[in-house]
Amino acid sequence: MRVFVSGPYTNGDVAVNVRTAILAANRLLRKGHIPFVPHLTHFWHLVVPHPYEDWLELDMEWLKVCDAVLRLPGESPGADVEVRLAESLGIPVYYNEVAIPSP
Repeated sequence: MRVFVSGPYTNGDVAVNVRTAILAANRLLRKGHIPFVPHLTHFWHLVVPHPYEDWLELDMEWLKVCDAVLRLPGESPGADVEVRLAESLGIPVYYNEVAIPSP
């Protein structure tokens, strides 16, 4: 399954948030899923900065083609928007990696 990794980015330590998302994606990959990590645009932004809204818009387009969303813990207005979009599209949202069905 294509799994969108949704979680805090700007709330708290950005480096820790990016690391947390990458580690979650790596666990999903090892289980046979195809993770999408929007947090990786952090590195793109370092080279070619864009407004936050541009990144969120890009994330939303990728979310639309995913089969599931993994919502990581932590306060995040952006992740909350992603969850609402997923729910409106009928894309399942999981709050625990273990709950995500095996591919």
